This record gives sequence, C-alpha cells and structure tokens, in this order.
Amino acid sequence: MKLSALFVFLISLFLSSCQTESKKQSETSASSPTEKAVSETSVLTSAKPAGEAPEGMVWIPGGQFIMGSDHETATEVEGPAYTVEVSGFWMDTHEVTNAEFREFAEATGYVTVAERPINWEEMKKQLPPGTPKPPDEVLQPGSLIFDPPNHAVPLHDYSQWWSWKIGANWRQPKGPDSSIKGKDNFPVTHIAYEDAQAYADWAGKRLPTEAEYEFAAQGGTTGQAFAWGDELTPSGKYLANFFQGDFPHKNVSIDGFASASPFKSFPPNKYGLYDIIGNVWEWSSDWYRPDTHSQQSKITICRNPTGPEQSYDPQEPFTPKRVIKGGSYLCSDQYCSNYRPSARMATAVDSGQEHLGFRCVKDAG
Repeated sequence: MKLSALFVFLISLFLSSCQTESKKQSETSASSPTEKAVSETSVLTSAKPAGEAPEGMVWIPGGQFIMGSDHETATEVEGPAYTVEVSGFWMDTHEVTNAEFREFAEATGYVTVAERPINWEEMKKQLPPGTPKPPDEVLQPGSLIFDPPNHAVPLHDYSQWWSWKIGANWRQPKGPDSSIKGKDNFPVTHIAYEDAQAYADWAGKRLPTEAEYEFAAQGGTTGQAFAWGDELTPSGKYLANFFQGDFPHKNVSIDGFASASPFKSFPPNKYGLYDIIGNVWEWSSDWYRPDTHSQQSKITICRNPTGPEQSYDPQEPFTPKRVIKGGSYLCSDQYCSNYRPSARMATAVDSGQEHLGFRCVKDAG
C-alpha cells in the first residue's frame, strides 16, 4: 500500500460553509432560515463576457442548481440536496493533458510531489506521536498505481488493488519501466493537490470549487441520476469512461478503454466539457468534510460556496484532504458508482494516483 495509507494527519477544526455574504445570511436568519425567498436572490455573473474565449476554455453560465443528492444511488456524504447559486466562469474543455503539463514543467522546472524525496522530519509531524520511522529504502519517491489481482477479492479492502510503486509519477505512470510516450493527449495523472495548484497559478487560472464542478458537470440539467439522463448507458451507448466487468479483477472494457482514455473519446456535455464525468478523478479546491452538505443546506440559498475552512475525515481524522469530483475509469456499479455529478470523494492532499488528474477554471474578469 501507499505510505500515506499508514498515516493519519492533523485533525481539522470548523466548517465555513459559504462566502461572507452567505455566512451573514445564515446568521441573520438563524431563527427562521427559510424566510428569504429564492426569487430574491440573483446570480452575480451569468452573461458570457464579450470577446474571445480563453484558449481551450468554454463559458459556464452562472445560475441556481440543486447540489448534492438524495437519490438511492447516492452515498451519505452527497446529501442532503440543497439550492446553490454560482457565478459564471470559464472552464477547461478537458482535463489537463500530459503535453500541457510537460510544457509547464519544462518552462518552470517544477518537480511534482511524487518525484520528490520524502522528508521524514516533515512527514512525522503529520503522524501520531511515536510512529516509528519506516526503513530508508521505503521512503523513496513514488505514487499509487492500480494493481488488480487475477481473482475476486473482498471489496472492503482497497489494498487488494492499489499498490505503492516507487518511481511512479506523471512521466512514468506505472513505474520506472513505463512512460507516456505517444500519450500527449491523455490526462496527466499522479498529480497531488499542490501540483495542480502550481499549474493553475502558472496558467493564470485556478482550480474549481466543488460547487462549480458539480454545476458544470450537470450541464444545465438537474434531478437526473447521471449527467446525461436517468440511464447509465442509453440505447446501449457508453457516454463516459468507467469500469465494466467484475471489479477489480476483470475489466471487460466494453467502452473501449481499460484505463484512461485520450480526451474527446466520449461526447461532451451540453456545455462542451469532455470527461467531466469518468476517465480520471479531478481535484476541486474545497477541503473535505462528510458533513459539508448538511451544514451548507441550512442556508436558504448558498452563494458561491467554497467549502470548509479545514478538512476532517472521521476515517482518517489527522489527514488533510480535498474533495475530488467526476469519478474515473475505475468507477463500477459493483463498488462505487461515482460517475455522477453529485459524487464526491476525499483524497489526501499529498496523494498522487494513477486515476487522478485535474482541470482549471478562470473567473469572468
């Protein structure tokens, strides 16, 4: 298993559900939280700005939508559903590719988390007191790779299909004997949160909030089980890259891909976004808490929420985590049906994984 599977990081504190405007609304209407009517709210920015779109981006108009889900397929952390309002923004049409990330790395000399030596003095600050130091040969740069068995295994133990691979990184996604040669148009993976943030800063962009991502993934629709409707494969057609077969050991790849696919392999949604569902998970800027939705749902209209001030995952209470969205090619109806806009998972900020990438957004101004 990945080293961070051994770790538990710093426990987080309190939830800050929305921007100042929403906080004030919640405070002033605490005795009667539903007095303010939906019709009295207004979207800050919805009209598409004049001029040409930034290269490789599309305009996502602002609006109100139902965030989260109470559907029977949803997990507990996806509910309750509630009304959210977001301003318009620009969004990358596809996940950041290997070619795009290479341009950034070559221009800046940036070294990703998965490529850096592991500093034990820094690491142990995030571990329970008295945690023994692992052998030096274990403290080597690397990342998590999907390494499934050749037989059925209990699905409660993800160590059965994830392995820590020394030498795995975005350039060598399966380890030292692998490469991304010929895969310029595939999504870059093994990207930790700070790697994605560094790229976004360099590109003059930022990472999307969870609300922005979910709004964009819905494609202007609401209340549907999936981004494209209520059927997973309408008329037998696969509209996203996810796992088919017996998870994790037998992927029959009916959709044509056993792992990540090149961008534009599947149809875009109504906003023109490719792989906003499936292919690889994507970072959002929000810290993770399982009760984020229950806290934010107390606000009549939650405007431009940015998530908690700090993270907290009761399963790993010391580990700082961010929300990832969109699901990946490993999402299966047998294990995790996270190929839905409302799906959300927690991932340690220092974690690079074979099925985790990102895309960027940009404000209207």
